[in-house]
Amino acid sequence: QVQLVESGGGLVQAGGSLRLSCAASQRTNSRNHMGWFRQAPGKEREFVAAISWSGTNTYYADSVKGRFTISRDNARNTVYLQMNSLKPEDTAVYYCASGPILTSSARAYDYWGQGTQVTVSS
Repeated sequence: QVQLVESGGGLVQAGGSLRLSCAASQRTNSRNHMGWFRQAPGKEREFVAAISWSGTNTYYADSVKGRFTISRDNARNTVYLQMNSLKPEDTAVYYCASGPILTSSARAYDYWGQGTQVTVSS
């Protein structure tokens, strides 16, 4: 079973930056598409970004487009989410996920990390 571990969350002021990492326990990650999702208190989990297994194709939610960048290093079994120009509304628990389909639908992903908290103060 693939295990995903997120890191890099924390507290940052509005306008600041953070880089999240998601490390996979197995090389299986190199053939799976990867996604980042987030969930704020009292809200449903929402799609943030996704990247194909090769890294060639990336997709973003409109709310983060131009501010966030997803990338991956298959040699390190790691996916990253660079978050710039952070806003208070970006505050949420961020999850990475792995699956066979490149999609914004959370239901299509098979494996999930435990999440990392991102808090953006105004």
